[in-house]
Amino acid sequence: MVNLDKSAVENVLKDIVDPHTRLDLYSAKNVKGIDITGSDVSLRIELGYPAKSYVNELKSLVETRLQQLPGIGRVNAEINWKIVAHAVQKTLKPLTNVKNIIAVASGKGGVGKSTTTANLALALAAEGASVGILDADIYGPSIPTMLGLSGQPESPDGKTLLPKVSYGVQTISIGYLVDPDQAMIWRGPMVTGALQQLLTQTQWRDLDYLIVDLPPGTGDIQLTLAQQIPVSGAVIVTTPQDIALIDAQRGLAMFEKVQVPILGLVENMSIHICSQCGHEEAIFGSGGGAAMAAKNHVELLGSLPLDIKIREFADHGRPTVAADPDGRPAQIYKAIARRMAAKLSLSAKDFSNRFPNIVIQNT
Repeated sequence: MVNLDKSAVENVLKDIVDPHTRLDLYSAKNVKGIDITGSDVSLRIELGYPAKSYVNELKSLVETRLQQLPGIGRVNAEINWKIVAHAVQKTLKPLTNVKNIIAVASGKGGVGKSTTTANLALALAAEGASVGILDADIYGPSIPTMLGLSGQPESPDGKTLLPKVSYGVQTISIGYLVDPDQAMIWRGPMVTGALQQLLTQTQWRDLDYLIVDLPPGTGDIQLTLAQQIPVSGAVIVTTPQDIALIDAQRGLAMFEKVQVPILGLVENMSIHICSQCGHEEAIFGSGGGAAMAAKNHVELLGSLPLDIKIREFADHGRPTVAADPDGRPAQIYKAIARRMAAKLSLSAKDFSNRFPNIVIQNT
């Protein structure tokens, strides 16, 4: 029997890079335990993001690499994940029952921001997280339609609302509370006030992630929301088109000003594949998302095709990740969701709930 050196096992783990964090398992502090008995090795790896569709691949990779060590016996790698709360803007406090709020924004409308929001939320849920969506687009709430929901949410106490649930995702939207044909002629303060109520008066149930679908643009409403909602990170949605990239750059700059970390960019409608002949054509240009990411030193989380089924599924209340979970677009959404959550897992953690409230009283 050969007694293995723990350092030899650690060196193998230092050479295995997680494609989502871009770090090796050891540097990312994913290795939580190594147990060596003679020539047998068992270890525990804990990721900081939901990864149901990745753990088997990682387990196989780790065990295969370790089995190449001289004199190795049995190898067992236990892979799981733990999602923790991360820091928000310094002037704000995290929301009760919500570990992390991620804002999805775009500099302009029409780039597929709400479709991306819905599918990323479903992708995170499919990967094993508890997820909610706050539809903050007061003037054009589309999340109810995309998730096949309607009707007013229940209010058990007359003061708070129960989120409406679709495909396991908790949601709240102004679209549940107003007539679909009613024009929302509200000024900025009314909009921000309504959203604060939706955010704080909804009985969210132990969410790992609350995805906020922000209104398009970078005006007063968007800036106020970015300053008032305790956000752990933001994702910018754009298309490769130059005019969209210019506006997306403004959105990115807005979050930087309020000290919200940019988790990355999502390039939508990157390429069109003809459903009849399979011909590929970059209708809105190519390489724009990658160039913007490089310019701003942020990650391009992924690129999505201009696919008629993505639109059709959303219009019928069954987003791509739910309607065709094994299809190529759904797999791209899941990969983007994992990268987004992995990027967040590397940011500063929130420790506010570990400290008691100190109350000074006159005695």
